[in-house]
Amino acid sequence: MNRLLPNQYFEAYYRAIYRDRWEALRKSLLEKHSSIAYTQGLRVPYSLDRSSIVAAASLRLPDAGLILDACAGPGGKSLVLAAAMGAKLSLLANEPSRERRRRLLQVLEEHLEPEKRSRVAVSGFDAASLGGRKSEHNRFGGILLDVPCSSERHVLGDEKALAQWKPGRPRFLALRQWALLSAAFLVLQPGASLVYVTCAISEEENDRVASRLLKKYGSEVALDEPDFPEGEKTALGRLILPDVSEGMGPLYVARFRKQLSFPSSSSLRAGRKG
Repeated sequence: MNRLLPNQYFEAYYRAIYRDRWEALRKSLLEKHSSIAYTQGLRVPYSLDRSSIVAAASLRLPDAGLILDACAGPGGKSLVLAAAMGAKLSLLANEPSRERRRRLLQVLEEHLEPEKRSRVAVSGFDAASLGGRKSEHNRFGGILLDVPCSSERHVLGDEKALAQWKPGRPRFLALRQWALLSAAFLVLQPGASLVYVTCAISEEENDRVASRLLKKYGSEVALDEPDFPEGEKTALGRLILPDVSEGMGPLYVARFRKQLSFPSSSSLRAGRKG
């Protein structure tokens, strides 16, 4: 039996998902990003895909406290969050990659007004590790989680990345994405907003990862469906694809809210005994 070449694996995988739509979607992914000069609340405009602005703006911000951009590099979405912050709100922009963190710092310095910049701290920890630290639980009043993903637009534009692509890659990345999402929920304050974002186009990394949060935490979490008009509705969120969104994306957004109150594990156990 003939084996498919690596790039043919990629084609077969996504053609099976999108069928007749794949040719148009593939073509749009190879075209230039639909970027604009974002200026709101900034000293200097920043070039950003319009879908990234929509995603960051979908986080429901509290009036005061601390919010987290968990995978912040290179910094575009952090700028959107910082620009929208009220006077009593601060942002922790976290990026574990040293190079991306260097770029993040540069972006913040160049584009934020001094007062806003003074309320944005930068860190470099692995956000997936936060869930294991009880001291971090319920710390943040809002979390934007833009996870590492397949980034099919990048893969298609990079000959080496395309040659190395394997069908198991989305499934492997979904494991990492789930670790990040689960940890983010644990460090989110009750009542606060959590936005899960990918630039992937497969359900494996989008709705399937998001659905695990609902399955694991049950009554502790509520789906808070994004209400922006861009893109198309999925089971749990919205997916912006460039073939039908004037070049925007790709970007997937799912939004959740941590419930203010829910039955404790001890009361649930007691109820089962009764």
